Amino acid sequence: MSHEDTHHHHHHRLLLLLFLTVLLLLPFTTADDSSVMSKLLTTLTPPPSTWTGTDFCSWDGINCDNSKRVTAINLGSKSLTGTLPADLNQLTQLKTLSLQKNSISGDLPSLSNLTFLEKVLLDANNFTSIPNNFFLGLSNLQSFSISDNLNLAPWQIPTDLTQSSNLQSFEASNANIIGSIPDFFDNFPNLQSLRLSYNNLTGSLPESFGGSEIQNLWLNNQKQGLSGDVHVLGSMTQLYQVWLQANAFTGPVPDLSKCGNLFDLQLRDNQFTGLVPKSLMGLGNLVNVTLRNNELQGPVPEFRTGVEVDVSSNSFCLPAPGDCDPQVTVLLEVAGGVGFPASLAESWKGNDACAGWTFVSCDSSGKNVTSLNFAKQKFSGIISPALANLTSLRSLTLNDNNLTGVIPKVLTTLPNLQLFDVSNNNLSGPVPEFGRSVRFSHDGNPFLGQTIASGPGGSPGTVPSSGGSGGSGSGSPKGSSVSAGMIAGIVVGVVVFIGIVLFVFCKCCGKKRHQKFNRVDNPEIGKELVKPSVVGSSSNGYGGGFSELQSQSSGDHSEMHVFEGGNVTISIQVLRQVTNNFSEDNVLGRGGFGVVYKGELHDGTKIAVKKMESGVMGTKGLNEFQAEIAVLTKVRHRHLVALLGYCIDRNERLLVYEYMPQGTLSQHLFEWSEHKTPPLSWKQRVSIALDVARGVEYLHSLAQSSFIHRDLKPSNILLGDDMRAKVADFGLVKNAPDGKYSVETRLAGTFGYLAPEYAATGRVTTKVDVFAFGVVLMEIITGRKALDENLPDERCHLVTWFRRVLISKENILKAIDQTLETEDEETLDSISKVAELAGHCTAREPFQRPDMGHAVNVLGPLVEQWKPSRPEEEDGYGIDLHMSLPQALQRWQADEGTSRTFDMSFSHTQSSIPSKPSGFADSFDSMDCR
Repeated sequence: MSHEDTHHHHHHRLLLLLFLTVLLLLPFTTADDSSVMSKLLTTLTPPPSTWTGTDFCSWDGINCDNSKRVTAINLGSKSLTGTLPADLNQLTQLKTLSLQKNSISGDLPSLSNLTFLEKVLLDANNFTSIPNNFFLGLSNLQSFSISDNLNLAPWQIPTDLTQSSNLQSFEASNANIIGSIPDFFDNFPNLQSLRLSYNNLTGSLPESFGGSEIQNLWLNNQKQGLSGDVHVLGSMTQLYQVWLQANAFTGPVPDLSKCGNLFDLQLRDNQFTGLVPKSLMGLGNLVNVTLRNNELQGPVPEFRTGVEVDVSSNSFCLPAPGDCDPQVTVLLEVAGGVGFPASLAESWKGNDACAGWTFVSCDSSGKNVTSLNFAKQKFSGIISPALANLTSLRSLTLNDNNLTGVIPKVLTTLPNLQLFDVSNNNLSGPVPEFGRSVRFSHDGNPFLGQTIASGPGGSPGTVPSSGGSGGSGSGSPKGSSVSAGMIAGIVVGVVVFIGIVLFVFCKCCGKKRHQKFNRVDNPEIGKELVKPSVVGSSSNGYGGGFSELQSQSSGDHSEMHVFEGGNVTISIQVLRQVTNNFSEDNVLGRGGFGVVYKGELHDGTKIAVKKMESGVMGTKGLNEFQAEIAVLTKVRHRHLVALLGYCIDRNERLLVYEYMPQGTLSQHLFEWSEHKTPPLSWKQRVSIALDVARGVEYLHSLAQSSFIHRDLKPSNILLGDDMRAKVADFGLVKNAPDGKYSVETRLAGTFGYLAPEYAATGRVTTKVDVFAFGVVLMEIITGRKALDENLPDERCHLVTWFRRVLISKENILKAIDQTLETEDEETLDSISKVAELAGHCTAREPFQRPDMGHAVNVLGPLVEQWKPSRPEEEDGYGIDLHMSLPQALQRWQADEGTSRTFDMSFSHTQSSIPSKPSGFADSFDSMDCR
């Protein structure tokens, strides 16, 4: 046999061996999914009504391939309870598992080794635990969400997740995660969205965040708080939205000049210190930034026009922008050299370094700094050369710390220096020569006088982690290093060899590989409104307003529509098309801010379009309006009607909202008979009240900006098919910083719900919404409108009348809506507590009213004590941090697949105020309804 024949012989043997191996690894071709699907039919209660017969591939929400293997389970928002079968991972061809927004409970089954699985949506359920091997072998996983599962046993993000190298989105907010954020994010080159808010994560940000492709990073509101500095953000160049609020982060705000796409930065309620970097103020795409309630120092930062900023409750040197005192500026540079430690930030406030600053002493005039004593403070960092500008300095003691680097030679020029002590540090470099009048102590610095490279920790004598060959400074024996290199070389060689062989094999067999879905670089990150169509829809897109994107996922034939045009703007042509040119037949309601039209897309999906009346925005500038709406379109909460986009057409402003199928609370409280719907039970009413409270609380204090609703009333509270409430028309007034208020020249709102101070002076605070919420509570209890002109004057104004009712429990019993069943003591006690809350919320003085958080705390136990028969009445925490518009729309469409018409109107019996009435009384107590 010739050498060439031998070569071909071995080649064919190798191909045959590889072919047999691949066959062995393939799923058993005669596998049957019927057993697992039969179990799923019995464990889900109630199963979908279409799940009849034995052909599970025909069941609603189930997709199969040609071999009758299940490839997708799409059961989102189906009001399901029950559990999942333990052997779910025997559905080996499964690509999509979508069970979000149900009430499924029990332990999650392992999904291990489902190698085709790409999408897993489990959020908003009642699962109780995640098995240890849940993520094992999920090599194609791209999207995972398990947010809002409050009953989960504490769990940690497992290392098995690193096998999912195609991961693009990982969402686990409000899911009881504990431990630290693992340092393995360099395993996910395509990860764009990471949501871990409202958990109990501790520790610092992992270094593997650096250089990642993460765009949306939500880590806010950890119970104990993440800690450490956030320097790693500076190397996350793809960042678009960063939520780190309500943690325990320390140190300075990093230089984010490389994060050119950054749109929204939330750092409030932490312990950040130091100066706000000028590079942050220069970011061209930044629209919203909150730094409130930290210990930031230096001058008040000045951002460009159009940026929404909240920097209140910090330690800036002046109350307004402007340069700090020169000595203050120098001392802050010195603090920067040692990392702006918290011990300095707590004391170094204001614009006078001689006004009680710790470690600082001044001369008898109280104007010039003469002594700086940092001895034994455990400070790390460097000695700042800026000290040379403190020309009055006589004593500088920096001994017994961990200072590194060199002693600045410029300090030898200090004219009045008498004592300079740097003993017992880790300083290096040349020893400067001071004059005879200076007592210079520098013992205990073993590297002083030598030029030493600094390691990662800044300590001399360590070899940098990225250093080259050799050097025993790492502490590793040379032999081990060599063996590790040999092992690495062997592994690389084997991998290359296998790669070449597989390449030849693929060529020989002529097989075509499916293209994987990879990250697509988009310079307009977050500025498109993407709405995936309902599975199985045949929508063809909208001309001019939408375009189609075919998913590149293997075997995924779903279509996507895109709202085009920049900052979630939607063209007027598209809105005219979907509303039939704003036809009168499509009017859902009218109010003080304009007319609301129903819009219907080609695939049947409904939206609500509010066309704001000319002049409503007053002189509000175009840029200001765009910046504000751009923020509001990112606000996502399960109890706020989603603002999906906006349109600017000449002087008109149009807003596009999600569509709510069950209409307004007003209809269900006051017009239920006309609409032929049953009156709301007390369980439903108190649940709706809690939903509203949570939504408004989020607006006031949890969102990335704090908004005041200003027109809270039943006709602005919309209901879904599950009778859960969402607040509409929020955010048209921006809240002023902490403790302050804004005065509106044009009063907006509705008689009967206006707080006295707002009606009289135009003064707007969050307590305006608290008052209106109290009125809504009264309406929920009594079934009466805030103003009823058909009643006598002494009874027409609900708040005034209800205050008298609150005097005794017997009166409350007479005031309760007659449609309510109030025979059991538990219900009466619940009503009594809500009535008491309503009284507090409608106190005459704003400071006497509670915050919305208090209302949530009062109403929460009242809802939780009920055990509703309908699973959708089970309550979750209420926070929905799914902020990206594509994902918000995907969920929205899944929710609204069975939408019915609704009235998004202001109640026609409640007059909306076009302007502030002259001579309006300070109190409503004597209001004449007629």
